[in-house]
Amino acid sequence: MFKIGDFSRLSLVTVKTLHYYDEIGLLKPVRVDRFTGYRYYSADQLPRLNHIRSLRSLGLSLEQIATLMNDSFSSLQLRNILVLKQAELRQRIDDEQQRLDKVGELLKQIEKEEKVPDYQVVIKELPAMKIASVRGTVPTYHDITMLIEKLAPMRTQHADSIVGPILAIYHDTEYREKEVDIEVAIPISRDLILPDSISVRDLPAEETAATTLHLGPYGTIGETGTALMQWCEANGYELAGPDREVFLANPGDTDDPVNYVTELQQPVRKV
Repeated sequence: MFKIGDFSRLSLVTVKTLHYYDEIGLLKPVRVDRFTGYRYYSADQLPRLNHIRSLRSLGLSLEQIATLMNDSFSSLQLRNILVLKQAELRQRIDDEQQRLDKVGELLKQIEKEEKVPDYQVVIKELPAMKIASVRGTVPTYHDITMLIEKLAPMRTQHADSIVGPILAIYHDTEYREKEVDIEVAIPISRDLILPDSISVRDLPAEETAATTLHLGPYGTIGETGTALMQWCEANGYELAGPDREVFLANPGDTDDPVNYVTELQQPVRKV
């Protein structure tokens, strides 16, 4: 038998993850010392752990994996779940491909005109959505990454429930140089049990929002925001709620800031 640290090195799975698998009954140690609490594992458990890792790489939730690992679960039931997952992944790829095509078209337009095109503002409805979010006061706008990092477990533990790109909601009613009230959120398809630091709530719909795209580094996003506000004023709209940024292509998607794509969304009402 192996101590948990040795089994961790052998299996390439962190001790923290092994503890969690034990807690949820997915992979329990073969023995726990009743005096020290030390966990011991057997090499015979490696195939099961490798099976778990393979299913996780397919995007299955731990709840689904626990069901699949049940001895009474039939191969037909496994096939049906994997077919559904395959269809879901194909749909996600199709959606992302359409988004990528739109970005490519706009980039071609920029190259053709040899200048950044005028900001194209679109008035649209923002649908209601269920979100997993972290809200906090951070030193500056640049420190939004402090909140984004708290949502990292979502992408590893609940990837199958994510239904849209990450977004930020700015709750301050005025510009602040310091102590900024920001909420970072990920749209999800269902209620989830999450750490206390992450809240699940329903984000209400906005009937009317002025939106535009910002292409490129975040350092120049203020110029796009200014253009959006000027358009609202010129077209008889006033602000009607916290503005949002939807990170359509972000540092998790590309290493080059030139390729970042952010949609600015400002709820408005006609004056």
